[in-house]
Amino acid sequence: MALQKIDIRKEFPYPVEQLFGFLSVHKNLEAIFVPARIDRVRDGVDTPDGLKSVRRLRILIAPAFEETVTLFRENERIEYRITRGSPLRNHHGVMRFSATPEGSVLHYTIEFEGKLPLIGPLVRAALNRGIRQGLDKLRL
Repeated sequence: MALQKIDIRKEFPYPVEQLFGFLSVHKNLEAIFVPARIDRVRDGVDTPDGLKSVRRLRILIAPAFEETVTLFRENERIEYRITRGSPLRNHHGVMRFSATPEGSVLHYTIEFEGKLPLIGPLVRAALNRGIRQGLDKLRL
């Protein structure tokens, strides 16, 4: 199966602390993963939604799956992997945050492979479109 990659860079008029503070909360990710329902199922080691925390995502009729935060650097970077219940494998998501004179930048990359043919490209297209639309509508 071919590696799929999503690469999004989006500027915001908000300070990096505000953008990170919002997007680091699992429940708030519903704003960019519409129409997903997201719930924290395990707290992180230092903060509820931080390192080693686990969130469950439910998207329409698809089975729920879980993501685990594998790296958490406040106001800089969040990394996560799907750890249960997905038609994807080798999934790795990275959100990088940086300050700009006008606000902040989110550089969001996701890489994965589909477990079955055509799953990867279909998921990539839907995720890429959905995340971009969600980020374009984001207001803090």
